[in-house]
Amino acid sequence: MRIPLDYYRILGLPLAASQEQLRQAYSDRIVQLPRKEYSQAAIASRKQLIEEAYVVLSDPKERSSYDQLYLAHAYDPDSSGSAKVALENRPNSNQGKFNAQNLSIEIASEELVGALLILQELGEYELVLKLGRTYLGNQNGVVPKKAVHLATDAFLQNAERPDMILTVALACLELGREQWQQGHYENAAISLETGQEMLAREGLFANVQVEIQADLYKLRPYRILELLALPPAQTVERHQGLELLQSILEDRGGIDGTGHDESGLSIDDFLRFIQQLRHYLTVAEQHKLFEAESKRPSAVATYLAVYASIARGFTHRQPALIRHAKQMLMRLAKRQDVHLEQSLCALLLGQTEEASRVLELSQEYESLAFIREKSQDSPDLLPGLCLYAEQWLQNEVFPHFRDLTNQQASLKDYFANQQVQAYLEALPNDAETTNEWKVINRTQHRSHASGTTGPESDHQRTPDPELPETQNHKVAESANFSVFKENTAPIPPYTGIPNPETPTTSQISGVQRTARANQHPSSAPRPTVTTKRRRRKPSERSHPQRNLVGTLDRKTRLVWTVFISMAGILVFWLLVSTIFGAVKNLFFPVPALQAETFLTQLNEPLIATLESNGALQSQDGVLTEAIAEGVIKTWLSTKASALGPNHEIDGLAEILTGSALSQWRFTAQQVRATDSYRMYSHSIKIENINKFDRDSNRALVRANVREITQFYGNGQRRNSTDENLRVRYELVRQAGGWRIQSMTAVVN
Repeated sequence: MRIPLDYYRILGLPLAASQEQLRQAYSDRIVQLPRKEYSQAAIASRKQLIEEAYVVLSDPKERSSYDQLYLAHAYDPDSSGSAKVALENRPNSNQGKFNAQNLSIEIASEELVGALLILQELGEYELVLKLGRTYLGNQNGVVPKKAVHLATDAFLQNAERPDMILTVALACLELGREQWQQGHYENAAISLETGQEMLAREGLFANVQVEIQADLYKLRPYRILELLALPPAQTVERHQGLELLQSILEDRGGIDGTGHDESGLSIDDFLRFIQQLRHYLTVAEQHKLFEAESKRPSAVATYLAVYASIARGFTHRQPALIRHAKQMLMRLAKRQDVHLEQSLCALLLGQTEEASRVLELSQEYESLAFIREKSQDSPDLLPGLCLYAEQWLQNEVFPHFRDLTNQQASLKDYFANQQVQAYLEALPNDAETTNEWKVINRTQHRSHASGTTGPESDHQRTPDPELPETQNHKVAESANFSVFKENTAPIPPYTGIPNPETPTTSQISGVQRTARANQHPSSAPRPTVTTKRRRRKPSERSHPQRNLVGTLDRKTRLVWTVFISMAGILVFWLLVSTIFGAVKNLFFPVPALQAETFLTQLNEPLIATLESNGALQSQDGVLTEAIAEGVIKTWLSTKASALGPNHEIDGLAEILTGSALSQWRFTAQQVRATDSYRMYSHSIKIENINKFDRDSNRALVRANVREITQFYGNGQRRNSTDENLRVRYELVRQAGGWRIQSMTAVVN
């Protein structure tokens, strides 16, 4: 069988490599071993091919013949010539064939695993998958008719089958990582899942399955962004993205949960990820998602659900959703300043006096300054608040919903809608609304305690935000109410503190309240006073004048007592409010996620963990000589770190890609496995830069590199080399930065 390999690639050498380089490359390749999961037969097969390549290239005559065929193919790829190269070290044949057309070598069936190992080390993952799947057949064990049979059925059942399965699975793993680096996240997931399913089906190499699963966990946030960014018409893919999002939320225990989802994102990173994600979700999707997450409970999800409810309620003309958002803000008010949002909700519900009153409690000084500036010629802040509401919806709410980016915010159109008018007319007036939130919990408690059900209990239920039925509200009882009420009774200052003495005015009609307010004092029942009776002396007489004076004194004392009590309550309330605020700020600082935090961070760029910052970038994307020199210097320093005593292999992915990354990562792993390391000293000079007219993301850089290498093994220095090389680097631009995809060195 033929494998698309050549001897120079097997040894990782350029065509002009010297004999010293040939010996060094052969020595390095022999001591470098594949992963420990491979059997000794697979390792021996790989070693045999390396020795075979060394035998041919170390013989001057055979190398000369081989070079002629190699160059003939390089300059004339369409050439159909072929030749035979003697390979006396083959145990199964006295000679092998080298095809100049395809630059391939002929190998025995037993050497297939070794050949695939070498191809994998060279980064030819797709070729490994093609050959490996042909070898293994499809899932039913049947090889396609058009495929080339690489081995007999008996060979398929021998002990080398696990090695072949491992090779294909690792090729899937490395191909997935390469696609990950290129930004093709869903393709990367498919490659990783393919390798994992193959190993799970065969029940082999549990540690490799764990390694693949770890990559799949880390890949989930990237996949979610890629799937949800697809056009709305691709519902299946976007639904898959939502399912992945739900699974990662379950693992974390919510948006601000502390669970371990294996993604590598901290709490702050995940919050930025959620903010970034909102731009790809519609208002309905966000409302459903954050409404469910807010019930964990979660302050962050509650705040986001408020935004979604307001946006959906305004655009779909469903004020029930805005009222629901107002209820959620009452819960958030215990932790952060949401008075501005409460004021805007009250405005959209037609509760203008409450909107103005709550607005005064806000600490959003810039917003308040804008509202006051736009309300200079008005006795109240309503003109500025209305203008601010439209700009707030237009600039700070709608842009974070995929389907509302072009939506216009008009309060005039909103209040002119008949469905909105019908719902707002059914709401309590400002006086009732003020006390509604103070007594709602106490009234519900009384209702549950007494076991009563009826209209009053149903009135307190929160309407369903998904299906607000505005037509079911009784408009007739409130026919005299208007959207903006000007003639309302005075309302006590808004404090946000429940008053236990306040009657449940939300349960009393306007006529009943008026009747009670005008009721004559004499008609009210008087309290019964019980006094201890004592026997009066016979000589004692009653004095009517003294009784009249005593009665007047008692009335005066009662008035003063009531007055002093009210003054004392006011002073006590001011004192308690001041102390409570100071203690709250001291022991309960404002949490990290506040209202203004989301307003100022919603426009942040993509989270740093989902960006590739390792490669050098240029401001305009043009590869200059300075940038090329910087890329190569970065590569040489990274190479010295990866092959040095500390073996910092992870840094290779920041400057290399493709086959160069795979080959040098494998080399570094083998150097570390043999308890050896190298010390480098480099100097470079850029010779020229060739750019591709048709592809601005690729370039060839030729540089003169002097490399002094000192080899160490088992803590002792073995030898050293001093070489002057002309190196051709192939650079590609990925994610805005330049990386090295391949390199070829020629000794001067």
